[in-house]
Amino acid sequence: MTAPNSAQLPLPRLRPMRAADLDVLLAHEQAMFGSEAWSRESYLDELADTELRYYLVAENADGVLLGSGGLMTIGETAQILTVGVLPAARRHGLGRVLVRALITEARRRGASEVLLEVREDNLAARKLYEAEGFANLGRRRGYYDRGRVDAVTMRYAI
Repeated sequence: MTAPNSAQLPLPRLRPMRAADLDVLLAHEQAMFGSEAWSRESYLDELADTELRYYLVAENADGVLLGSGGLMTIGETAQILTVGVLPAARRHGLGRVLVRALITEARRRGASEVLLEVREDNLAARKLYEAEGFANLGRRRGYYDRGRVDAVTMRYAI
């Protein structure tokens, strides 16, 4: 996996997220998501619902956690709930790997579409989603940052 102007990195190992991963994730949650950071309780609630939700982590060959993603699938519609790459692991294509893995899981669960919301001001994420085939659907006014930042809604047809 490579990104422009980056060195070749080994592909990360993807595996289901475990509660034990939360200590590492939560140490970086604020840096990754700011005012939208999730709490331990929120993650534990999400992980408990294995019927509708799917969370994975990416780690390097040494088992160091690099990022995570989450998906909810209800019927034929899946929604990417979160994709986060630890700051030190950014700009190496890991977000792309996570998004593709979530789309693969949505397909495995029988979804015909994947939806998501992304901060309007997160240009890197928006470009990634567009490059992966997500189309803009619209906007949700005041969705992020306690009403100060709009969300762009996007859809990927499977």
